[in-house]
Amino acid sequence: GMQSHLQALLSLYKLFCPEQVTITLPGKMKTYFKNSEGPWKAAITAVRQRNQRTSPLSQAVFLGTSQPQSRKRKWNAQLVISANSANTSHLEEDREKNCFYLYSTNESFPVEQLQTFPQLLKNIHRLEFPSQMGSVLTNPLLLHYMNCVKDESIYLRLYYWMGQMLQEECTWCVVDNPYEEEFKSFLETVYKAECFLQEGFSACEEFLYKTLPLWDGFCCRSEILRLVSWIPLSSFSDIKSYLYDPLAQLFFTSSIYFKCSVLESLKELLQNWLNCNVIQMDLEFSS
Repeated sequence: GMQSHLQALLSLYKLFCPEQVTITLPGKMKTYFKNSEGPWKAAITAVRQRNQRTSPLSQAVFLGTSQPQSRKRKWNAQLVISANSANTSHLEEDREKNCFYLYSTNESFPVEQLQTFPQLLKNIHRLEFPSQMGSVLTNPLLLHYMNCVKDESIYLRLYYWMGQMLQEECTWCVVDNPYEEEFKSFLETVYKAECFLQEGFSACEEFLYKTLPLWDGFCCRSEILRLVSWIPLSSFSDIKSYLYDPLAQLFFTSSIYFKCSVLESLKELLQNWLNCNVIQMDLEFSS
């Protein structure tokens, strides 16, 4: 049967290779792998620092005697591409030497070496995406890639990762969560990525539908209303029950400022729907 520890293991597999796990897993389950990569990350950081310069800090990290990193650093690390090379300066020296080799073979192109748009064009069919899908949100070149190459596995990986992050870090759904500013920053990053792609993320849509009935209308107000403006067009019954009804309860009991903010968000939502509809009509007409 479906035991809890097996479900947790399958959910971990689904996060990295969603196409390999076809069964439906429950949305809420006990977390078994909270810090599975912690020792590896500490060891990699120690090696990189030791190769660049010898310092007491690198030795302390390697030996495991230093103070643990703050949660904010751990959060931000999810949005940064970590280089595979332990010596960044060595990579810079050999970049020109290896340029011809990288452009003339069928091997995958490491995403941490992607620096310019011409590189993206020359290697667009052999990019190797990072293990940390959150880094895609802050990288315009990778967002360009998502727009050009509709790779379902990338969207699935981003969907499961983002859904997990939003569920675990939501400040009004998690008891005693003091990291509202970090959560605000993450929601702002997601919104900017949606503006860049000109479409909303399905994980973000599900998060809003689940949490809007519990939202107080105050916590992360501007960020939440911005995300509302990118909800994709769906049936009226769904929009009414999942979006309009929860907002209406807050609308009639809140200040004038909140009412205006909701109206502005819904106006932007309508504009985005119209723009998407026009683009779709143009594509159908051209085909």
